[in-house]
Formats: sequence, structure tokens, C-alpha cells
Amino acid sequence: MNLHAVRAIYAFEMARTARTLMQSIISPMVSTSLYFIVFGSAIGSRMPTVGGVSYGAFIVPGLIMLSILTQSISNASFAIYFPKYTGTIYELLSAPVSAFEVVLSYVGAAATKSVVLGLIILATSAIFVPLHVEHPIWMAGFLFLTATTFSLVGFIIGILATGFENLQVVPLLIVTPLTFLGGSFYSIGMLPPFWQKVALFNPVVYLISGFRWSFYGFADVGVGASVAVAFGFLITSLAIVGWIFKTGYRLKA
Repeated sequence: MNLHAVRAIYAFEMARTARTLMQSIISPMVSTSLYFIVFGSAIGSRMPTVGGVSYGAFIVPGLIMLSILTQSISNASFAIYFPKYTGTIYELLSAPVSAFEVVLSYVGAAATKSVVLGLIILATSAIFVPLHVEHPIWMAGFLFLTATTFSLVGFIIGILATGFENLQVVPLLIVTPLTFLGGSFYSIGMLPPFWQKVALFNPVVYLISGFRWSFYGFADVGVGASVAVAFGFLITSLAIVGWIFKTGYRLKA
């Protein structure tokens, strides 16, 4: 493995985060604080506990997952699309760097940014609500797995995109609605029976439910199902990335 190349690309992407600190870190952190002020304080004070947990604490995993999903996709998609847009992608393709090393560098950097953001949001939430992580190892595992998987999804979007506007279609029109409807701010057990069954077709429900279980020990769906869905996303994304590099589809165009 060309570790020098991997380290160089990874360092370049992480340095870009430092240059866009307001957009990458501060803006999501402020948005999350507003969620806590509005939902956690204003609305949460009028709501009963959920599973024995205050409403403000209940929404913490959902807020972290919302940020992880959207930021992972955005970071990875822009990182690979910009070289395509400027034409520097050909220098990367002609360099002695394998497809695995390229994916490892870009996806690793995007996942690192998302994990750091998730930890910052977790620390920020502790200012507003009392937190207790019942299964910290599982929490870290879900955080890393989700960030890596959706960074791969963003990598795919960046390769397939034909313009900057395409980079925002999936995060804004698909991922964000699915996250809001996936139990970020409520338990799907609160829904009528018919809509509970419909909600089970939303894959984000499994991600949020598994992540919330790592905090409080209860979940809307089984933890095994959550892990299976997360790994299913990961394997599918890896297969698509492998096919893209094998065929060169939208990569060399």
C-alpha cells in the first residue's frame, strides 16, 4: 500500500476542513444547539418522558445521526467531485495510487470529519440535557460504521454528479426527509399501527434505533436488525464503488 499517497490525500482533505471551519463544524454545532433550545427546552418541557428518558435526552441520538448522515455525504461528495470539476482527477488516476487507496483517503477523511462533528454535538448536548451512554463501545461502533458507510455513499454521489447542484439532491431531498421520518424526534411506537409498519421500510429507522439503543438500552427495532442494515449499506456501497473503478463509469468522463 502506498501509505505516503494515502497520508497526503487524507491530510489535504483534513486541511480543507480547517479552512472551512465555519461551514464544516461551527454551523452544524449551532444548528444542533437551536434544535435543543426549540425541541429540548420549549417543546420537551411539555412532553412526558420517552422510555423513562427526558425528551431532550431522547432526541440526542437522532440529532447526531441527522448530522452524521448529511455531513458524511456532503463532505465525501464534494471532495471527489471538485477534482473532476477542475480536471485534476486525471493526475490522481495516472498516479501510482490504487483505487483502494483513493477510496481509503477520501472516505477516511470524510468519515473522520463526521465522527469529530458527532462527538462535538454529543459534548454540546451535554450542556443542555443530562446524558448517559449505556453502551459506549457500541455507540462508537455505530458512529464509525454510519460515518464510513455514508461517506462511501457521498463518494458515489460525487462521482456520478454532473454539476454542483447534483451534490445536494440526495442529502436534501432523500436523506434529510428519511431521517426526520425515521424516529429522530419521536419513537415509532407512538405512531398508529399501520404507520409503524410503514416506518419499518425506512432504512434510517434502523440506524437511529440502533444508535439510540447504545445510549439508553431500548430501541424501536432489534439491535441485530440495525447492525444488519448498517452492514448492508456498507457492502452495497463498496460493491458500487468497486464497479465504478472497474468500469471507469463517470470517473474518466
